[in-house]
Amino acid sequence: MTFNDIFKSSFLEKTSSFSIIDTLIAFALGLFIFYVYKKTFNGVIYSANFGVSLMAMTLITTLVILAVTSNVILSLGMVGALSIVRFRTAIKEPLDIAFLFWSIAAGIVLGAGLIPLAVIGSIFIGVLMVVFVNRKSKDTPYILVVDCNNDEVERRVVKTVSDGVKKHMVKSKTISMDGIELTLEVRLNEMTTDFVNKISNVEGVSRAVLVSYNGEYMS
Repeated sequence: MTFNDIFKSSFLEKTSSFSIIDTLIAFALGLFIFYVYKKTFNGVIYSANFGVSLMAMTLITTLVILAVTSNVILSLGMVGALSIVRFRTAIKEPLDIAFLFWSIAAGIVLGAGLIPLAVIGSIFIGVLMVVFVNRKSKDTPYILVVDCNNDEVERRVVKTVSDGVKKHMVKSKTISMDGIELTLEVRLNEMTTDFVNKISNVEGVSRAVLVSYNGEYMS
């Protein structure tokens, strides 16, 4: 028996043992990952295409692993073909990276034939995502931007902020001919924003803006 015969027999055995159930389970897990992504998304703009790509990636990875494990020669050719692929799309949300790895890992595990591990692991990850990502924090940071006429107005604004919030920190201070633009990171008391109204009523304040802070503020 030559190596050629071994490869052919291995390929035939794998082909005969292939079941459509693997593809159906991959499709079901892809839908589950898509649903969890949609349920836990809290970014600015929701992309349905990215959610569909997660489902497709699970299917594609499963098919690739099934093909690679069926034949040694085919696996070498697949490695060479995939080595020339370059992905240049920027991932803006850190959580999207976790979903990408989840889809790929689920496809790999399914393709390797470890169906219970893929199903139980995906359910466990999905529950963790829904519980922790959707958990509401009472200590959410906000950014407060205030335009002041002079230093005295700035001191009164800082005093008002200090009395109205749980915690505050100056992020930036810009001085121009029009006055002073003060930017502060604040933590609200019981999620109330009444202090912003008090700041806007301070004489010498031309503008007071409160926006949510996602950790990507650039001073």
